[in-house]
Amino acid sequence: MNLNKLLRKNIKNLVPYSSARDEFSGDGKVFLDANENPFNAPYNRYPDPLQKMLKRKISDIKGVSREQIFLGNGSDEPIDLLIRAFCEPETDNIVTIDPTYGMYQVAANINNVAIRKVSLSPGFVLDPMNVLHAVDLHTKLIFLCSPNNPSGNNLSRSAMLHIVRNFKGIVVVDEAYIDFSPGNSLLSDLQTHQNLVILQTLSKAWGLAGIRLGMAFAAPEIVAVLNKIKYPYNLNILTQQKALELLENKTVVENWVSTLISERKRVSEELEKLDIVQKINPSDANFLLVAVNNAPDLYQKLIKLGIVVRDRSKVHLCADCLRITIGSPEENDLLLKALKTF
Repeated sequence: MNLNKLLRKNIKNLVPYSSARDEFSGDGKVFLDANENPFNAPYNRYPDPLQKMLKRKISDIKGVSREQIFLGNGSDEPIDLLIRAFCEPETDNIVTIDPTYGMYQVAANINNVAIRKVSLSPGFVLDPMNVLHAVDLHTKLIFLCSPNNPSGNNLSRSAMLHIVRNFKGIVVVDEAYIDFSPGNSLLSDLQTHQNLVILQTLSKAWGLAGIRLGMAFAAPEIVAVLNKIKYPYNLNILTQQKALELLENKTVVENWVSTLISERKRVSEELEKLDIVQKINPSDANFLLVAVNNAPDLYQKLIKLGIVVRDRSKVHLCADCLRITIGSPEENDLLLKALKTF
């Protein structure tokens, strides 16, 4: 991979904004450099633009260097920044699988970048040759989601690595749901594949969707590009503090994940007993994609009972499917009780 050839020319030549907190690091006593209000500490101060303490903790947990970590406002920020950095509007394109997480297409559309969709095979199976055949000279990024959303299944590890090895651009593997999966993350492959970017998040297993913290793991050269073009203070001080607080308590998160995996199995087994259920797709995530009789109608019936699931009927390969997030045991009981009445 030649990063300079992949980068947009204006991004390669860009002089990034330099904030007061970029220019000074150390143990100052009197800060008169950033036009901050001297009152209402600590919220009167700008947050660390490079989130050094947070990256140190994530580095320990994930087993990667701090230079390989980019932190963003949810995973949506690095998705947008990757497209903005490497794809020339009206010229370049990205390739995605179909169906998959919708923000890859939205971010491409916002940046006026073409998108090429490659259908998964029945059973939501990834064919690496189909993906590579969709690539042309203007393809800069391939997005893969594993476990995939909305199907819930892991993509084949060997298939994903085949794409990484045979594509001269950047392959982004979104592992938002990896904590619920028996499959291993591709983090261990970062050292040997410089064109690999892995997305993870604190929104799912870590229960922190409300603070919006996404993680991108990549070669230091790619992380440097993302840091170059991000907004200076993209993660506020409250987000950084709350993330550090929970990262210190991994046992709680492990218990949550264990409970949700157990509940996923229980809910799946109970759904199989219902006449309205046609098929339950195997899931490695914290949700189930369930084919039912007349999904739109069933969705509305559940809404009237105050139970909200997601109707995915109009999504490719998901006709008459509801996506059901695994909730607490009590929430799951309410869902199952309601479904048994229909």
